[in-house]
This record gives sequence, structure tokens and C-alpha cells, in this order.
Amino acid sequence: MDISQIIDPLNKAQRAAVCSEAQNTLVLAGAGSGKTRVLVHRIAWLVQVENVSPYSIMAVTFTNKAAGEMRFRIENLLKTPVRNMWVGTFHGLAHRLLRSHWQDANLLENFQIIDSDDQLRLIKRIMKEMGIDDKKHPPRETQWFVNECKDDGRRAAQVNQRELHNREFMLDVYQQYEALCQRTGMVDFAELLLRAHELWLYKPHVLKHYQQRFSHLLVDEFQDTNTIQYAWLKVLSGNNLPETQMTTMVVGDDDQSIYGWRGAKIEHIREFSEDFKSGSTETVRLEQNYRSTGNILDAANAVIANNSDRMGKQLWTEDSEGELLQIYRAFNEIDEAAYVCGQIEKWIENGGKRSDIAILYRSNAQSQPHEYELVKRGVPYRVYGGLRFYDRAEIKDALAYMRLIANREDDAAFERIINTPTRGIGQRTVDNIRQVAKEKQQNLWQTAVELAANQGLTARAATSVQKFIDLIEELQIDAGEATQDSLNLTEQVTHIVEASMLKEHHGKENSERSQARVENLDELVNAAKRFDEQGDPLLDAMLEARDEVQEEDDTNNLSPMAEFLAHAALEAGEGQADEWQDCVQLMSLHSAKGLEFELVFLSGLEQGLFPHKNALQDYVGGRLEEERRLCYVGITRARQQLHLSHAESRTIYGRSELARPSQFLTEIPASLVSQVRAVVENRQGAYGAGRFNHNASKFSSDEEDGVYIGQSVSHKKFGEGMVVDVEGSGARARVQVSFDTHGTRWLMLNVAKLDL
Repeated sequence: MDISQIIDPLNKAQRAAVCSEAQNTLVLAGAGSGKTRVLVHRIAWLVQVENVSPYSIMAVTFTNKAAGEMRFRIENLLKTPVRNMWVGTFHGLAHRLLRSHWQDANLLENFQIIDSDDQLRLIKRIMKEMGIDDKKHPPRETQWFVNECKDDGRRAAQVNQRELHNREFMLDVYQQYEALCQRTGMVDFAELLLRAHELWLYKPHVLKHYQQRFSHLLVDEFQDTNTIQYAWLKVLSGNNLPETQMTTMVVGDDDQSIYGWRGAKIEHIREFSEDFKSGSTETVRLEQNYRSTGNILDAANAVIANNSDRMGKQLWTEDSEGELLQIYRAFNEIDEAAYVCGQIEKWIENGGKRSDIAILYRSNAQSQPHEYELVKRGVPYRVYGGLRFYDRAEIKDALAYMRLIANREDDAAFERIINTPTRGIGQRTVDNIRQVAKEKQQNLWQTAVELAANQGLTARAATSVQKFIDLIEELQIDAGEATQDSLNLTEQVTHIVEASMLKEHHGKENSERSQARVENLDELVNAAKRFDEQGDPLLDAMLEARDEVQEEDDTNNLSPMAEFLAHAALEAGEGQADEWQDCVQLMSLHSAKGLEFELVFLSGLEQGLFPHKNALQDYVGGRLEEERRLCYVGITRARQQLHLSHAESRTIYGRSELARPSQFLTEIPASLVSQVRAVVENRQGAYGAGRFNHNASKFSSDEEDGVYIGQSVSHKKFGEGMVVDVEGSGARARVQVSFDTHGTRWLMLNVAKLDL
């Protein structure tokens, strides 16, 4: 290979990194600066110029996708297979090592890797055998404790009981779990790394073999290493032992360290030069960006500059300044989603692809308003790295309670929630109910009622089943579904979520995932409130079409809860777009790292939402700085256009609350942004005496579409009412109507068929 093929495609800083002669090199690679290119060309340089055997190079990254991309590009550059090269993830390389040295690692030859679900099942089993109440002490919390200890490099024997804070049982479970896994040859993901590290420490002949085999060590995403990963690398590299020390290059970005909540230590990249100080040490900064426009980069630089203890880096580009960032101040989350979808439609109308668009948010619960608006407008989308809102387990649990309240013949709902949350009803009891129901040709609810009342179950099972039956009947009465009392839909859903104990059930773990589930349940209440106020145009159209072919009959009227369940089913039934389909991507900011899009919407930039309220309560400031790094990551995902949005008010657990703009917005220089919508002063009531026109970007009081605020109208289903707000124009025009008997609802003018 001609050397020019290796170095000619590189800029000056990239070339300095690739050709570095230092014993230890830290490459500070800014977003979009070509770090993968540097790693790949560094390997090619070592092989082609320094005559290093490709099999004496170890390259470590974090994801299988990144490892596959690296191998593919190395093969293309070197024109030779790299199948036997040690290029892979931490877990993949540790697994390869343990398979080769299973005896030295004190493992069974055919040891099996277990996933997180299998690990949880084992821990539940151990806790049950030890007589530990899993309602009082959630097994997932113990699982988290075990994995945290392993990630910190600690066996059960090395844990100090004083740090357990009256949770000594967790240490007992850890000890039992270790013994069970050792006896049966099971290895979890955290164990792979811990066992591989112990192999270095306790079997020096194995360590010496690999130190002699590998002369060069390269590490990607170094800012994301946790304690055990960092220790494994340090020992392997022969740090501070000149006779065995290999040449080490680590690539990372302290400004993109966003995984502190799962054990990543930003101090590792900050302390690299001090910890790896044997031999010469060099730091190379990659600051030229090949992704984003100048204005987007300037905004990212301005925001991240507010963090302290940075290693110093300023992104720049040779490309144009590009368009100004658009900041949209929405009335509420509904208005925010409508704006985002309106801009998406403009992009598509101008020939843009949907797959070039991403909607980013801090919390997964924020996806719901956007999903609703996308479904309503018929825009295909996918939730990247997660489930659509109505497909999430905790949401399906809550909906199952509502379904069973509304319809006792719903066997699927019955089976889903009879023991959720856990109430001592085992699978054997459920199987018994199912078998009797099949024999009698009746639904599960009726069968359960009969078996509980007629000693058809064991005394213990009958008591538990009867408590479940009583709960559903009480929920129906309390929610007003049986009596049509005064609770509105929002109050009904609120009561069901709380009284069913689902929030406690899904929120009992001390983890980000648990908190996200609780936030999703809160968002379900918000979704009910929005549905209460604006309804569902798709559902309304369906019901009106039905009414056209049926005589008016009170029995055809659905209750508010039944309508909401139909709405949820319709939205969930749309299904995610296929992998091959051109569709909009929705994702959390954490999922967006490493990706890029032509058009990016960063929504929900409000204090308490982003930055998250937990970060604002951290007086040390470390969590707030990580939130700011997350904002930096979000901004730098955009290539051409970036829209930032926040709401004046946002629905929080069914209540509209005023929201303050995120402090991150104030950190972006005014010269880089365009305010799409100014604050409307002196508005009458909640929305003012006129209306906001999205297309014209101004507040106006004209009477387009023949509808104006204060006008009396009549709806076939909801009866008499008065228009209190009007938005949009033409096919997208919608009105907010306060009905005499059905509350306030938003309606699409071209669907609602209002009598004016």
C-alpha cells in the first residue's frame, strides 16, 4: 500500500495522531472530527509503515456496531481480512480471553453467558430461598447492587458492610449468587470483565503472555470507561513497567461523557496523562468538524464552555455558517409537537427524506405528544432504541386495568394484571382459572369470581384472587365508570394509576430505568388530560362515520375511558415503520450519541425537564455538568438545521404548570438564533383574544376559515359550545371549543363538521 493512501485523506491534527511516536497518546476527538478514521488509519500506519503485525494490535471499543464498523474499514483500507485481529468490545474480548483460559480463570470449559433477565431470575430465586420479601426489597435493586460491585472490581468478600446502610441482605444474596454461578458455570456480563481482570492479577504467566503478544493497544470512547474497564486496560498495558509497557493510544471526548449514571468515570480521560506517564506522553486535539454548520458548532461551543475542568477544545468547520438555529416558544407540549410536525412536513414537501430527521428529548416520556401528532398527520416514524409510548410495559399494565374495568370479558387484560403488581397469585392458580374457563366456555373474570367464592382454589389462592376482584370493582366505582359520577377522564386515569400501585411497583428500583417508567405513567395521565381536552381526530372521524350509518342511540355512545382506550389502541395499532421505510427517528438524547441527522429537533428545553430536576438538586454540580454535556451531544447531532423548543406551560401529572426556559438556551449567543415565535403579551385568558398562525409566525385576530374566538358552535356528538382558540389555516386549521356538557376539546375543522 502507498503511504499516501494512509495520510493524504487526513487533516493536520488527524495526521499527527496517526503518526504519533509517543509511548502514550491521548486523542481528544470532538464531535464529528473523524475519530474512527484516526483509529483505522492508525492501525494501517502501524501495519504498513512500522511493520507491526496486525495480530499484535488490540483495539477496544464499546458497541458491537462500532467494532464491526472498525473491522470493515480496516479490511477496506488494508485490503486483507482482519477476522483474527483482536478488534472488539470490552465484553467480546474478555469473553474470547476466558474461553482460551477457562482453567486459569477457574471456570467450567462450557461456561454459559447469561443475560440481564436470566440474572434477575437467579437473584429472585435466591431471595425467595432466603425468605426475603421481594415486595419490601425489589430484586432489581439487589441486581443493581451486585453489578455495581462487579463494575467496581469488588467480590462479595471485599464489600464493607458499613456501606450497606441496613441492607446487609444484599451482601448475603451476592455471596449466594456468586456460589451458584461458580457451581453451575454461569457468567453474567459484569462477571466477564471482572473475571478477565482477575486473570491478569492472579495468573501472571497469562498476563505476561499477552503483554508480549500485543505491542499496541488502542481504545475508543475512553471517556466512557468504568472502574473495572480502566483497571483492566492499565494492567494489560504494563503501565509504569517499561520492560512490558505497550504503546497505548486512547481516543475520547470529555465533553461527550454522558454515562456517569451507569458507572462511567470522566476522571479517567482527565487523568490519563498522569496515570500513563511511563515513557513519552502526547495529547492531540481533533477540533475540525466534518458534520455541522458553523452556527451549530458555535452554539455547541458556547454551551459547553460553561462547564468547568474541561480539557479544552473548540470545534470549527471550513463549511459555511449555515442557517440560524430556530428557537420555538410553544404554548404547551401540544403546540410544541404541532410545530415540530409542521416543520417536518415542510422539509418533506421540499424534497427532504424523513430518515434525515430526528426528534430528540431528555426523557422517553416526552415521545407521546410527538407520536400522537405524527400518527394524526400520517407521518411514518420509529422510536430508536426503544418502544413506542403505548407499547411500553408500564403503559400496557395501566391500560389493562382500564380495559378490565370497562370490560370484564377482556381475558388478555385479566391475565396481564392479575398478579401485577405481585399479589401472591402464582402461575398454577392462573392455569387453573384458565382451564376451568375453557371447560365452562366462559371468560376468566367470571371463572375467577366463581372459584374464589366456591372453594375452587386453595384458601391462600382464593384470598389473593378475591382481593384482586375487589380491587377492580372498587376501582370501577371510584373512577365513576359504574355510576357515571363526576370524575373526568384525567381524574379517572390518575386514580387508577395510583390505586393500582403501579407507580410503586415500577418505581421501586433505585435506577434511571425505574424513574423512566414512573415518568411514563405520569405521562399517561397527561395524555388522558390532552385527550380530554382535544380528543382524537382519527377516532372522531371513525365514530362519525359509524353514526352516519346507524340511528342515533344512546347505547352507541362510548364513555370517556372507552374512547381513550380506543384512541390508545388506534395509536398503538399503527405500528412502527419498517426498518427499510423512510421514516422520522424519535429517540432520547442518550440514544442519539454517535448518530447524526440533517434536521434535528431538540424538544422540552425547560428547567426541571432539561436539565433534569435531579441535576438541579445536585449542589456539587457534577450532574448539572453532565446534563450540559448531554445538551452538547444533542446540538452536535445536527448537520444542517437545528430547532430548539420549549413550552410556556407543560402538563405535569394531569396539571398544566408554568415552565421556565432551560438555562442552556440562555447560554447560546443571540446572534446564532432566530426566535420563531415571540412571547405574546396581554393575552386574554389562557390563549389570548386572537390566535397564533404557525405559517405566518405571528399572532393575529383575523377570522380565516370562518371561525373566530367567542363564536357559538354546535357539534353532532359534543353538543353546544363556544370557540376559545383557533390555530393554523386551511387543512391544518383546528379550534379549541368549550362545550357545555363535554368540557374543552381541540378539533380539526376539516374533520369536526361544526355547525357555525
